[in-house]
Amino acid sequence: MKFILLITLTGWLWAPAYARQLPADSTNLEEVIVTANKFPEKRKHIAQQTIVIGNKEITRSLSNNTAGLLEHSGKVFVQRSQLGGGSPVIKGFEASRILLVVDGVRMNNAIYRTGHLQNVITVDDDMLERVEVLSGPASTMYGSDALGGVIHFQTKQPLLGKIQTNVSTRYSSAFNEFTGHADVNIGTRNFASLTAFSFSSYGNLRQGGQRKSRYAEFGKRNEYITQINGIDSIVRNDNVNMQKYSDYRQYDLLQKFLWQASPGQSHELNLQYSTSSDIPRYDRLTDTRNGALRWAEWYYGPQERLMASYNYQSKQIKGFFDELKAGASYQHIEESRMQRAYRKPLRENRIERIDVMALNLDLRKSMAQHDLSVGADGQFNILNSTAFNYDITTGAKSAGLVTRYPDGKNNMTYSGVYAQHLFRIIPGKLILNDGIRFNYISLDANFIDTALLHLPFTNATQRHFAYSLNAGLIYLPITSSRIALNFSTGFRAPNIDDLAKVFESAGGVQLVVPNRHLKPEHTYQFDLDVSKRFGKLIELEANAFYTLFRNAVVLDKFTLNEAASVLYDGQMTPVVANQNKARAWLYGFQGGFTLRPATNVSLYSHITYTHGRYKQEDKSTVPMDHIPPVFGKTGITGRYKFLEGEVYVLYNGKKKLKDYNPYGEDNLQYATQEGMPGWQILNVSTSLAIRKQFTIQVALENVLDKNYRVFASGISGAGRNLVIKLKAGF
Repeated sequence: MKFILLITLTGWLWAPAYARQLPADSTNLEEVIVTANKFPEKRKHIAQQTIVIGNKEITRSLSNNTAGLLEHSGKVFVQRSQLGGGSPVIKGFEASRILLVVDGVRMNNAIYRTGHLQNVITVDDDMLERVEVLSGPASTMYGSDALGGVIHFQTKQPLLGKIQTNVSTRYSSAFNEFTGHADVNIGTRNFASLTAFSFSSYGNLRQGGQRKSRYAEFGKRNEYITQINGIDSIVRNDNVNMQKYSDYRQYDLLQKFLWQASPGQSHELNLQYSTSSDIPRYDRLTDTRNGALRWAEWYYGPQERLMASYNYQSKQIKGFFDELKAGASYQHIEESRMQRAYRKPLRENRIERIDVMALNLDLRKSMAQHDLSVGADGQFNILNSTAFNYDITTGAKSAGLVTRYPDGKNNMTYSGVYAQHLFRIIPGKLILNDGIRFNYISLDANFIDTALLHLPFTNATQRHFAYSLNAGLIYLPITSSRIALNFSTGFRAPNIDDLAKVFESAGGVQLVVPNRHLKPEHTYQFDLDVSKRFGKLIELEANAFYTLFRNAVVLDKFTLNEAASVLYDGQMTPVVANQNKARAWLYGFQGGFTLRPATNVSLYSHITYTHGRYKQEDKSTVPMDHIPPVFGKTGITGRYKFLEGEVYVLYNGKKKLKDYNPYGEDNLQYATQEGMPGWQILNVSTSLAIRKQFTIQVALENVLDKNYRVFASGISGAGRNLVIKLKAGF
């Protein structure tokens, strides 16, 4: 620790006389190019708030996965149910209400749930070039699901005319992590190949040992279940801060081929594969029933994501349009859930396999004062859901288990056409963004075996037409100032997870059952985005928004065959279902500044506040779920020649009991009786470059070893954590 602090402080003390200019921050309006409109555009010409995590910030990050990268930016809230996961939240929306995109391919599929999703970790953070977060509804460009925004992960591109290799390894003490990565680029004049492989092994996560006296027992893992002589036994945990059964492993492969047929034409083949070991669901392994631990086993099977995409780009097409992008993609996703109750021989196995095929076509025309983009896209989902019991004593498999999703034929289609326009009303001063999209969504889900739950129907069919639009006005009084007023709409069509899922929720206190009468959700958002730069000294940015949320789907009390409770897993369990019962509203603020008192020193701070409520049928007001407390990041960076240092604080405010949603996914059972306490953790990091080929990065996270847990999470954050990363490039 002393060594880390010494390197950091030495860099700051010597920096004023000899330092080089720090790299431009992502708030620099002149420099940042974004792809919010699917074609490159200056950030200052996009009315929607766009957060960019650039290559330099990704390189400096020592996060253990992509979810950690988002969280450590200080601008995206991330929930966790286990170490192997991370569910981002944007403007009070989470999971299936935000859209994940990787290299232009939509990741969301027909079983993305409204609860908490772990799919971002299947994108290898060691191969990311940049991440763009479109904050707020983005359905005009991207269609269904983009209620809260879009997170677009962009991986590294093959480089023509270069041969280079990068290798790295990382160690983290709090969960005994070992990560290894290697990538090789071989490029000729017209052809390039990029190959990458990453492997990560994570042990059990040790949480912080310094607790507030008021919450002296919070998060302690006092006991766990293991087998002794083949019999489930509850044993004492020797180290109550070691979160037993949170370990897992992950493997990531990437292969890209680029062929540049001519200076204005390119073909790219993009292959990605991610898989993991079994991932223990840590929060469920701490659930109790009748005062004792309930689950002997509860884990996700290997989380597999296979993607193959082809992309063609041309800037030499003839006719009205100047540029063309066309693509086709295929994805295969497999996920599974296994659970076995204490001293029960049967392990419940539920397996979901989904295949996704997609096409897209985008065209652009640039004129003196106008840019016009038009396009069409479609995605077809096929889902197969199976379930069986496995007897751990005999090895026999048996039926008699309800599948998570319908056990018959299931498919869902997303399609749409859009037009997006940029009008430089007064070039360099006044700019208009406007666009519209028309969508068609279809869903067919079929139940074969309804005997266990006695469902009153055997199929669920939906057809929806929807439109979305946006209009934004940008005023640039001078080159260093920007004011943008934006209105946008978002929509989300109910998917198979919403309509037809059977799921034991809230730690076993309620059962989610199908409801085939859901309607699409819609949002209408107004936001004001302001930024100002005062020379090279200071940059300010602020965004305020207000969102109307209509036909909001919420979990609420329900009946199945006129019964409010049913016998499930040997216990009478209250029934709930997704329902369009809410008229909700959200508002919030995100602001920050970057101060550069010297060319090598940067002081920054970001803070986000969100408020959300909805009205029930009886006119009572209820907090929305997924609304994070105040959160942010404050820090200082310094640089001297080959040495960089950073000290920063990540923090969350308190989530009070009265602000929890009583029916949704806020997971009060994993908080204290008063809600989730606020917290702040101090982190220190340094980076030492040896020539151009070698870099050593060292960090000490949670320096004070504080015990903390992120709101809605079921696992506590890492305690004091020494991170060491070695990188070499040739």
